[in-house]
Amino acid sequence: MFFSGFDAIWRTGVVGLCAYVTLVGVLRITGKRTLSKMNAFDLVVTVSLGSTLATILLSKDVALAEGVTAFLLLAGAQYTVTWTSMRSPRFRRWIKAEPRALLRDGQLIPDALRAERLTPDEVDAAIRGAGHADAGDIALVMLETDGSMSVVPQRKS
Repeated sequence: MFFSGFDAIWRTGVVGLCAYVTLVGVLRITGKRTLSKMNAFDLVVTVSLGSTLATILLSKDVALAEGVTAFLLLAGAQYTVTWTSMRSPRFRRWIKAEPRALLRDGQLIPDALRAERLTPDEVDAAIRGAGHADAGDIALVMLETDGSMSVVPQRKS
């Protein structure tokens, strides 16, 4: 169906604007972490927020109050997980991946590459992206918990 009347368009506009303003407010309250480079839990929360916004916008069966409750529930869950992970090393290890060395002293670590499903070309690209031409000039390449690669050059003597 292409057009079901102006009532549906009016509802989508009003509810969508209210849901959008609420979501922006929730994201401002929860802080920069919600929008930072993400670990797996942050990604799930972010995708869930987007899915909830879409559902509020397009489903007549979901009231704005229910959607706002879902936003607050997701933000509260993220806050609880991050608060707990700051205070409990065991919980933090369960929630977040550990950083892993992929290259040490110019030498790739094949077992680490295989375990992380990365290729030598991807490590080389990270090295070039950090402004270095040769892996031999690199002391360490770490795969960080957010999936980015940190490149540490050798110290010049």
